[in-house]
Amino acid sequence: MSEISAGLVKELRELTGLGFMECKKALAEAGGDLKKAEELLRIKSGAKATKAASRIAAEGVIGAWLSADGKLGALVELNCETDFVAKNEEFIAFSKSLAEIVATRNPKEAQELGSLDLLGTKVEAKRQALVQKIGENMTIRRFKRLQARGKLALYLHGTKIGVLVDYDGPEELGKDLAMHVAFARPAYLDRSEVPQEVAADERRIQEARAKESGKPAEIVAKMVEGAVNKFLSERTLLGQPFVKDDKQTVEKVLAARKGKVNGYAFLVVGEGIEKAPQVH
Repeated sequence: MSEISAGLVKELRELTGLGFMECKKALAEAGGDLKKAEELLRIKSGAKATKAASRIAAEGVIGAWLSADGKLGALVELNCETDFVAKNEEFIAFSKSLAEIVATRNPKEAQELGSLDLLGTKVEAKRQALVQKIGENMTIRRFKRLQARGKLALYLHGTKIGVLVDYDGPEELGKDLAMHVAFARPAYLDRSEVPQEVAADERRIQEARAKESGKPAEIVAKMVEGAVNKFLSERTLLGQPFVKDDKQTVEKVLAARKGKVNGYAFLVVGEGIEKAPQVH
């Protein structure tokens, strides 16, 4: 078998939060296959599911725009190289202008956005001019747009997290829901949105873990059901414990306040991008 590289071990440690030797041993057992090694560790050590979303990397801001009637909104991630530039007023203003263009013009991709006009200048030309003026590279990484069936709530956590929630109900509920999404970052609205393969993979992992416990079959079955249900609840907005009262799920809060979530969108600066190591 080929030698397991330190880089591969490091990547597995970041995915699972486990120690160097545990990760190296799992990779050796899996023949260097990262995905198989992660599954082995989750089965044997109860390692947490991958949380690539927490690996904040690039600097930048989330630009946001919401129409006066609360029916249309957009979020844009504008990246730069340093946090210093992320605080630049012109850079922040550019991100807000981009969000308005995304909402009102509805481009489908970043290249199309770059070709649109911004105060008589193409967006891409404006970006290049800012790069030359500020002296640092910047990229329009991605954006999300929501057209509300009910009304939109916008929440910004500083300049690094932006949330839009399409909801029905009192205004205070919309604010609470948007804040919850910023905190809990649900991957799906409810269980019906969870892809079958995601749920099936989790069930297979939990079955393997439960069997290693050596407990009777009926106990194993209950352990698996409990673990899968917990997994699905943690990843769905309606199933998550509400950020302001963890004794209740978001679904129960909605029922109590006679509200409904029609959809949501959020962006986190640098989500999923590996940050370059600092040189001292």
